[in-house]
Amino acid sequence: MPFLVRVLAILVAAYALSPIDLIPDFIPIIGLLDDIIIIPAGLALIMRLTPPSVMESARLQAQEAAEKPVSYSAAVIIITIWLFLLWVFARWVFIALNT
Repeated sequence: MPFLVRVLAILVAAYALSPIDLIPDFIPIIGLLDDIIIIPAGLALIMRLTPPSVMESARLQAQEAAEKPVSYSAAVIIITIWLFLLWVFARWVFIALNT
């Protein structure tokens, strides 16, 4: 992977995750418009600049990962833990508000 493509990918990811925007999000329509334009344009540029061999290798790795078995029981356990923690938090907030 070329160095400049990696730097561009990091910059696009940093912009997407950063709370600082070129145009603040609280400005109606225009505030979100910069995110809608800059992030997809950056991703398209990254894909265009990435060598075809790297893209093919990534596609093969993604296909292999998609073919691996899925553990639904593990998903149920994790969702149950999250729901339990949400219930504990809601109960804690409810008790704190009623005292």
